[in-house]
Amino acid sequence: MEKKIFDHSIDADEETLTQFKNCYSQDFVVAAALMPDAHKGYVAPIGAVLITKDFIVPAWVGYDVGCGLIALRIKGRGILEIARKNAEKIYKKVLEKVPMGVGEYNKVKNISSQTVEKFHKLLEKFKKGEHDKNILRYLESKALKHLGTLGGGNHFIELDSCGSELWLVIHSGSRGIGHEIAKKYMIKASSRKKGFEETFPIKADSKLGKEYLNILDFCLEYALLNRMEIAKKVLESVEEVVGKKVSTQFWANKNHNHVVKEDGFFVHRKGATPAKKGEKGIIPGNMRDGTYLVIGKGNPEFLFSSSHGAGRILSRKEAKRKISIEQFRESMKGIHANISIKIIDEAPMAYKNIDAIMEAQKESVKVVKKLVPFINWKG
Repeated sequence: MEKKIFDHSIDADEETLTQFKNCYSQDFVVAAALMPDAHKGYVAPIGAVLITKDFIVPAWVGYDVGCGLIALRIKGRGILEIARKNAEKIYKKVLEKVPMGVGEYNKVKNISSQTVEKFHKLLEKFKKGEHDKNILRYLESKALKHLGTLGGGNHFIELDSCGSELWLVIHSGSRGIGHEIAKKYMIKASSRKKGFEETFPIKADSKLGKEYLNILDFCLEYALLNRMEIAKKVLESVEEVVGKKVSTQFWANKNHNHVVKEDGFFVHRKGATPAKKGEKGIIPGNMRDGTYLVIGKGNPEFLFSSSHGAGRILSRKEAKRKISIEQFRESMKGIHANISIKIIDEAPMAYKNIDAIMEAQKESVKVVKKLVPFINWKG
């Protein structure tokens, strides 16, 4: 089979392109594509789709296993107008209910009983597959308190408008659990305790491969459970502030850090969103410019994928050095958000132009709605 390589990236630097080439040059890779938002990552660039035969690579999934988004419409008579009028109250109420930031945990008593029940069922399912007993003990002792927490970096909660509609978008992953699991399996794959910053594959049908695929499935479901618990707390906050019940219409759950088996091959997506024909997607821009809801066109030259966002144009260090707090504040006028030095590396100017990214992948996805934020939460 001839290897197929597609590069749709915009302004990708040499380091990003070199990372991509190092990955797709592996003998077990049968196809690869780079999304428009691509930028340098760990081992594999963010925005890479890599399809392999017989082998899986934990580093090509990355540290935030199952990171992704949910979007849902909040319904109720005049709810958008009411939410806008009460934006500051809603902003503060959500801060009380959702722990945000790196290293933040939840109190088990604050997690909904439905989520706790689902977590235990998920853990029982994991136990039935191939697993490392030490990792099981880690999950039993640590995993529950990460649920309902947002995390830091590019993770966010947004309330958005689209015409007269009110939308909720949440971007988060498997939190500290996913990071710890990724690190452990990169070490296992490399047989090193450090210095594993290169491609180390695992035979998918080996004991280690089965272990990783089992814990990966756990993390994907766990990440969704986390996003849904956050959504519960946001909806509770809205209801408490506006004084009435609301209903919701779910759009999609899309994770963009995973490996999935399809037609006998393993599709690694690292910061890339599935976009099969008719498949719903969610592509955020930045804190200011909102989120696109899309439908996949099933384009094989994109390997049935799209970007997972706008992609960084400045590294976190560069952003902290080049962007002033005044510039950050000015760029976020009209949006209730955490405008602080702590998250200045998430300022809109740190990201590529989302409209240019969407134009570059118009053959992969069709835009259905553009959601515009009026409240944004980041840790």
